[in-house]
Amino acid sequence: MLVSLTVGKVDAGVAVLLTEDKRLIEFPSILLPPDIHSGSIVDINVARNQHAELVADQKFNALQSEIYDTFGTNSPSPPVLRCRNATQTSVVLEWDPIDLATAELRSLSLYRNGTKAGTIPKDKLSTKISGLALDTEYTFHLVLRTSAGQYSSEKLTVKTHKMTDLSGITITPGIMPGQLKESLAETVNLIGAKLIDTVRIDTTHFVCTEARGQAWEKAVEMNVPVVVPDWIKGCEREGKIVGVRGYYLDADPKLRQMGPSMHQQRGSISSTAVARDSPRIEHTPPTPERATHERAENGADSTDAPRQPPKSIPEDEESAEEDAAASSAVSEKTKEVEDSDDESDDTEKLAEDPEKEPVTEDEPKSKGKEPATPGEKDGEFDEVQL
Repeated sequence: MLVSLTVGKVDAGVAVLLTEDKRLIEFPSILLPPDIHSGSIVDINVARNQHAELVADQKFNALQSEIYDTFGTNSPSPPVLRCRNATQTSVVLEWDPIDLATAELRSLSLYRNGTKAGTIPKDKLSTKISGLALDTEYTFHLVLRTSAGQYSSEKLTVKTHKMTDLSGITITPGIMPGQLKESLAETVNLIGAKLIDTVRIDTTHFVCTEARGQAWEKAVEMNVPVVVPDWIKGCEREGKIVGVRGYYLDADPKLRQMGPSMHQQRGSISSTAVARDSPRIEHTPPTPERATHERAENGADSTDAPRQPPKSIPEDEESAEEDAAASSAVSEKTKEVEDSDDESDDTEKLAEDPEKEPVTEDEPKSKGKEPATPGEKDGEFDEVQL
């Protein structure tokens, strides 16, 4: 198709062409002949290149297929969160390497109880959360953000341990004598703790007797408490996790908690229970004033009644019973003096009245007169009033 156009104006970049019906067309000046000027007439031949169109379509379809095969069939996988270790106040979480497929990583965030706890650095596969409450449940999950979208892990519920639960303790031994290391391993197995060879993120305590070595340097760099083997013995002895303040390498041994072991405590508790269940024998000392009160109630004539001998006090009684016995002896001496005075008065009365006979110990003690029995003689009185 051949088209004739008139050049109206020529600039450095664009030329204005006029059609026969006076329409303006902007045309690149670089495509026009170099010697044209205003008023020149140019012929432009316009034709469709179908072969070039076919080649361009083929290239475009190939590019679309490559994009789909690369980004459409593979997508990032959601992270899988696990709990490696839990203690009384901390939790160690870990996860598998993140599969991003062909996407780009934007961020990886950790959430605790629905609130963002922090952003995980790239190429990190574990993290430790400290400062948690004792014996409390927490919920964690990861959120992965990529150029292909956002993916979340399953929620993981972890509960911190009680003070008596020692299974979360993870020990890394350092430099110490061989015999002491064997004893340490036995104690760790006894309390249910774990023993590992290297210092890791889940190492809770580094145990050694000398502050040297690569493992010790790494423990110090990771802020892992460095304690002596007596700390494990203290946990076994107390039956719970004890503070590390008195068990550092340079700590004063006087600050360490010393007490009976768990087995000794259980034995003492059982013996105490047996002692409480067994009956107790208590000795009650005699009351020295009882005989005096009875005589006062029976009357004045009761002074002639025979006195009961004082009870003997065992030699193995306590000091309180000995004091009571001493006071009883004093009261008995006082009563003997009173009885001797009464007997002397009775003797004087009988001497004045010889017709009255003294009262024997076998005669009944009563204020009224009783009928005479056949065995008694006439003229004898049933009782003598003194």
